[in-house]
Amino acid sequence: MAHTKAAGKTNQKANRPGRRLGVKIFGGELVMPGNIIVRQVGSKFISGDGTKYGRDFTIFALKQGRVKFKQKQGKKIVLVQ
Repeated sequence: MAHTKAAGKTNQKANRPGRRLGVKIFGGELVMPGNIIVRQVGSKFISGDGTKYGRDFTIFALKQGRVKFKQKQGKKIVLVQ
């Protein structure tokens, strides 16, 4: 006798593609205004000078310059200088 019930359609999860999150432009690289620097869920990285948050916590550049990652009081800050 089986010890587990038959798995219905709801227990068969469909294979979904990844969401392509993470750092897109690394420290020291040049950016133009509007370039996406980090795609994230929640605020793992914090927006600093020359950057801004999108609706989904995406950090993008507001001005041209070089990307810089900095840590202050345990928080990761993204800047464009």
